[in-house]
Amino acid sequence: MLTDALEASKSNSLISQYSEMLGKAILRQRALIAERAARVEAELANKVKSEFIANMSHELRTPLNTIIGFSKLLSEHQHRRLKDENIVEYANLIQDAASHLLSIINDILDISKIQSGKYALDRQELSIEEVLRATLSGFRLAAEEAGVQLEYAIEPSLQLIPGDAVKIRQVISNLISNAIKFTHEGGKVTVEAFRLADGSVAVRVRDTGIGMSEDEIRIALTPFGQVDGTRSRWREGTGLGLPIAKALVELHGGRLDIRSVKNEGTEVTITLPGNHHLAMAEARETALGTRL
Repeated sequence: MLTDALEASKSNSLISQYSEMLGKAILRQRALIAERAARVEAELANKVKSEFIANMSHELRTPLNTIIGFSKLLSEHQHRRLKDENIVEYANLIQDAASHLLSIINDILDISKIQSGKYALDRQELSIEEVLRATLSGFRLAAEEAGVQLEYAIEPSLQLIPGDAVKIRQVISNLISNAIKFTHEGGKVTVEAFRLADGSVAVRVRDTGIGMSEDEIRIALTPFGQVDGTRSRWREGTGLGLPIAKALVELHGGRLDIRSVKNEGTEVTITLPGNHHLAMAEARETALGTRL
């Protein structure tokens, strides 16, 4: 009887020791996995940061070189005996380059504010129809010059929704600009606005352009993300347009969805909530900075 009790005690002691050893081994393994994951994440962050800095250097140098080069020519206009039409042309090139440079800087500031949670919206009741018509009017010439057919269909009597009209226009402008840019001559871009059953309003931009793969969509929605330059005509510029558009839509409590097929086209739909979703949108605005 005593022997059995001693054996049972030894067994329990061994089990306890093995359990303790196993527990420590599991903790060590978890710590090792966490350490490796943190190292990989840090390496990836550094890689993305390096690629972004390299890309920004190129993006900033290009308009700056234009401004410096043509302003130098203008400063020497008497020596070079420039014609009036040359002076006007060079001044226009400088203005275009400066506008492009300002756009790049604004993109960087926008994504920085969004990621830090310091981006504020000026919410008022707005008409999507008015915002859309005003936005479309600015792209008719660009579409015509690109040889792209620009069509639109707006559902009558769309209700007013709460939102920042300037930011919503920024989102729609980005989507239409991308659609025109990546659609071949002879292609078509269609913009639609319609009401959903839950009271939300949707705006859809569809093109017959070069399209994107699933991987390219994922990267396109990642701030500062880059892809192989040989495959990235659709990724020209800072690469911040779509991430900013997505973040601005989410700040409104909405969502941005992309469907695309390579060599067939892309469809981007933004959904914006009605008045009854406003409280939810305000809560998301506070939380978005920690998720992005």
